[in-house]
Amino acid sequence: MPTIKVTDATTEPITLDEAKAHLREEQDETHNDLLITSLITVARQAAEDRLQRTLIDTTWLRTMDAFPRCGGHIELIKPPVLSVLWVKYLAPDGTFTTLDPAACELDPTAEPGLLMPAYGTGWPATRQRPGAVQVQYKAGYGATAEAVPKPIVQWIKLALTDLYENRGRSAERPALPQEFADGLLDTYKIWSV
Repeated sequence: MPTIKVTDATTEPITLDEAKAHLREEQDETHNDLLITSLITVARQAAEDRLQRTLIDTTWLRTMDAFPRCGGHIELIKPPVLSVLWVKYLAPDGTFTTLDPAACELDPTAEPGLLMPAYGTGWPATRQRPGAVQVQYKAGYGATAEAVPKPIVQWIKLALTDLYENRGRSAERPALPQEFADGLLDTYKIWSV
């Protein structure tokens, strides 16, 4: 039951100017702009991996072999889930069908997000095979950097500094005390059982 990223964030939690100010780089110096821009993305992705959540609006695709039995829910990982874009399934006759949006309900406050059949109904019958059920959804705190919680943004800045100042393999003694930096993310992390 894999979940894959369909589209990545189109913006980052910090701008190039904010990153350069944090790194104490001159704003009019541009020779490191590409490097800094790429490191911002790396730091955001590292935060997302550690947290098991999405920071800026991203589209995900969850595939399954069949709907859950007895009207069970579908877990949508990498919260917070903003919306379900569509649900498609392989009907018993072999045709891919788009589920009527009114036939399911999203609990976006659950982490991971939960998609359930509408009250009093069940999931439709499917032909069981890999990828028979597909759910495309959007997750993230929002479309803008301002939506991302400030402790996460601060962690990204600290990680960016470490990446920028230690461009080789990770230092034996990172410039950033790991317990402090990683502690900034603890409140937002999806903890596995």
